[in-house]
Amino acid sequence: MPKIKTHRGAAKRFKLTASGKIKRSKAFKSHLLEHKSAKRTRGLRTATLVAGTDHRNIKTLLPYL
Repeated sequence: MPKIKTHRGAAKRFKLTASGKIKRSKAFKSHLLEHKSAKRTRGLRTATLVAGTDHRNIKTLLPYL
């Protein structure tokens, strides 16, 4: 059986926590920040967890995660 290739774009976006959950960063923080409030941009800074319904899709992209 050949080795499965890791999806390199997904590998840069997702990390695994110690408890086995998948961590991701939030979107809408790259540009056009002028009109977004300081409270909103601070909230976008913190990482969050991937929803449980998406776990299977990410596992197929990252077989060795």
